[in-house]
Amino acid sequence: MRKLCIFLALAAMTMGMEAKTIVVYFSATGTTKAAAQQIAKAQKATLWEIQPAEPYTAADLDWRNKQSRSSLEMNDPEARPAIKQCTNIMPYDTIYVGYPIWWGICPRIINSWIDNNLPQLEGKTLIPFATSGGSGIEQSVEYLRKTYPTLTWQDGKLTN
Repeated sequence: MRKLCIFLALAAMTMGMEAKTIVVYFSATGTTKAAAQQIAKAQKATLWEIQPAEPYTAADLDWRNKQSRSSLEMNDPEARPAIKQCTNIMPYDTIYVGYPIWWGICPRIINSWIDNNLPQLEGKTLIPFATSGGSGIEQSVEYLRKTYPTLTWQDGKLTN
């Protein structure tokens, strides 16, 4: 919790007080949702959940099963799970992007959301945050920067 508060304070100092902020997140189990809610409250930001068109089941999330939905998606760099709906990000200058760490990076549904919002994301400040049971966020931020080099990514923070 202390790391999250420090992260929020630093992020607030880098943004103008007039900037409009949104916290966009994907949460398969509720852990990332809780972190997103804390960030949105602290930043007085809009909160928006990326929802898969087909919700994930417990079997889908079984990372030990090589045929589970999450395993198949993460082993396919081109996988882009369908999203239930998109949000209008045009009014926002700063966008927190939250996700659980899957296979060291963000779930492919984050790619779906980014791809659906290009090029509207260009020129905006993107601040990744993640939750994880054991991995850091650095590899996922590196992946996002490499995959979307025209976007402005801050370093991000693991929030749990």
